[in-house]
Amino acid sequence: MKTPKWKKRVWTGIVLAGVVIVAAACSADKPVASNTPAETPKETKATQPKVPSMNDVPQGPEGEAIKLGYKLMNETNTALKEYVGNQMACSSCHGTGGTDSTASLVGVTAVYPKYISRAGKVLTIEDRINGCFQRSMNGKPLPYDSDQMRAMVAYLSYISQGVPTGVKERPWAPEINMKNPPKANAADGEKLYKQACAACHGANGEGTGPLSGPPLWGKDSFNIGAGMGRQWKAAAFIQRNMPLGEMGGIKQGTLTDQQAADLAAYILSQERPDFSLKANDWPNGDAPADVPYETKAKQAKAGQ
Repeated sequence: MKTPKWKKRVWTGIVLAGVVIVAAACSADKPVASNTPAETPKETKATQPKVPSMNDVPQGPEGEAIKLGYKLMNETNTALKEYVGNQMACSSCHGTGGTDSTASLVGVTAVYPKYISRAGKVLTIEDRINGCFQRSMNGKPLPYDSDQMRAMVAYLSYISQGVPTGVKERPWAPEINMKNPPKANAADGEKLYKQACAACHGANGEGTGPLSGPPLWGKDSFNIGAGMGRQWKAAAFIQRNMPLGEMGGIKQGTLTDQQAADLAAYILSQERPDFSLKANDWPNGDAPADVPYETKAKQAKAGQ
C-alpha cells in the first residue's frame, strides 16, 4: 500500500510550512456606517482545497498526534500555558483550527521551508510556529523535538494533504496588506470600535474569549512584534474579514479603506506587550514602512 503523502511529511520530519500571524474579529450591535463597498478592490479568492474531516483521522499514534495538534490549535493558552504569555489561541486568528477563510493554514506544509524577510533567512515550519508563540502569543518557543511541536506539525500536515508539496503560493490564502492606505484617524476609529467591536472584544480591548473575541490590546493580547502590530496588515485583515458574517447590519468585507484604517490605527495606538528581540527584525534593512519600531538594520542605514 502506498504511504499517504501527509504521513511522509509528518513522520520523516520534513517540514515545509509556515504559520502566519495573528488577528482579531470585530462584531457589531448596530449599524455604524453605510455598507459602502471597500475602495480597495478585493482579490478574487481561489477555492480552498477540500479539508479532511477530523472524523477521518487514522487510528494509532499518527491519529493521536493529529488530534493533539488540533486541541493545541484551539486551546493554546490553556493546553500550553507555560509557553503562552497571553489569552490567545492559534484559532483566535486562524479560525476553526486554520481551516476557515479568515487566515487559512490549509496547504501551509506545502510552501515551506521559505525565505522570510523579517527573519532574513529561510524558515521551517517549526521556526514559523515558534515565531507565533513568541510574538502573537507573547510567549516562548516550544522545544523543537517536543511531542507538542510534533503534534502541531502533524495536524497542519493532515489538513494540507490535498496540496502538492513544493508549491510556491496558496491562492486561497493570499498575503494580506493594504496597498494604497489612506491617512488614518484614530479618533474616528475609537468611535467605530465602541459601536461595532466592543461587544466581542471588550470595551477596553480585553476580549471575551480566545475564540469568541480575542483581546486586541493590553497584557493578554499580541505583542508589538506580531504581524498584526503593523498598521496596514491589521487594516487589511479587518477590512477583508470583519465582522464575521453580518452583525448589526454590517456585512463582512464591506468596511471602506478609511474605516478599516481608522480601526487599525485606534487598536494599535493602545498599549500592548513589548517584544525584546524586535530590533533584530529585517536584518537586511528591508522593513516595511508600517513596522512600528526601529530595527538595527534601519538604524545602521540611517547612520551611513
